[in-house]
Amino acid sequence: MNMGINWLIVVILLVGGPFPANASEPWKRAEAGWRYEWPRDHSVHPDFKTEWWYFTGNLQSKDGRTFGYQLTFFRQGVRQPGSSPAQSRFVTDSIKFGHFAVTDVSEGKFQFVQSVKRGAFGEAGFSAGMRLAWLGDWNLELADDGAFVVKGAHDGVELNLALENTKPLVVHGERGISVKSAEEGHASHYYSATRLRTRGTLSTSKGSFDVTGESWFDHEWATNQLAANQTGWDWFSIQFSDGTELMIYRLRLKDGTADRASSGSWIAADGTVRHLKHDEIAMFPEEFWTSTKTGARYPIGWKVRVESLALEVAVRTPVRNQELALQPVSYWEGLIDVSGTREGRAVKGHGYLELTGYAGPIVGISGP
Repeated sequence: MNMGINWLIVVILLVGGPFPANASEPWKRAEAGWRYEWPRDHSVHPDFKTEWWYFTGNLQSKDGRTFGYQLTFFRQGVRQPGSSPAQSRFVTDSIKFGHFAVTDVSEGKFQFVQSVKRGAFGEAGFSAGMRLAWLGDWNLELADDGAFVVKGAHDGVELNLALENTKPLVVHGERGISVKSAEEGHASHYYSATRLRTRGTLSTSKGSFDVTGESWFDHEWATNQLAANQTGWDWFSIQFSDGTELMIYRLRLKDGTADRASSGSWIAADGTVRHLKHDEIAMFPEEFWTSTKTGARYPIGWKVRVESLALEVAVRTPVRNQELALQPVSYWEGLIDVSGTREGRAVKGHGYLELTGYAGPIVGISGP
């Protein structure tokens, strides 16, 4: 993502001054051979520059309402590992920020907010304990039984959910890394909980609702940036009704073509994971929506084909405007409905779609 001058000003204000020049250790890069361990790897990885914990989900209330939600915690390192201890608590090692969004399908309403905090006085942070991340009154914890507990609140919208993992965690890519560019050195460590049984409460201006549904969790950390010839990505997470899941992303080059590093994962009902290469995935935009806030034209309807799986589906969204119009980066992220065929049989599902780079360049933060 492109930090830009506005983001640079935010960083300087939050850190409390110029960046220190006496760092003794470089940021680590994502390299092949990482040995994933849980719950260790649910926690923060401060030796890498960029990291995020990403929750999205489809929820239903007892009275038949459908909601989508996104709650994301980001860490952007600003002081390299081994830097001299800060002389002031106003100086921090990282910027803590997050995005919270809720879609009310019945009302056709989308609400979103960004929160940015320094964390110098404990109001935001990350830890290796049971409390993984917090940002003001937004919170991510691990329960004693291993479930995730998430909370987000803003402007009359409040979300409190318990998320129980029902399948093995999925490591994306090959050899412990998810490659993000044909250029050497652009990669991340990336895993997901692809089927989280979800229950809790959601309050909006229409009332408080007991909700159930399914969520998806992405955790990713890296130091690299998008390559100079890349302009954004289109990312899909899909949960099918037969217990299978699909994650795919297309990294877009500035000439409009897809980077050959684009890839994905197919997760069978028994948890078996199959890495999908660029040549196996075909993605065709079929429906567009233009934002009145940013002028960006987003491809919100798609046909997706994975020939090696004999899978072809149509992707549509019930709410067209799910753009997070933010500074310095705007993007579209929202719930989707999916239907089509696999091996000649009808399939359907739901999930989330993320579209970046359509409202401006995003060079500066590692990819999806």
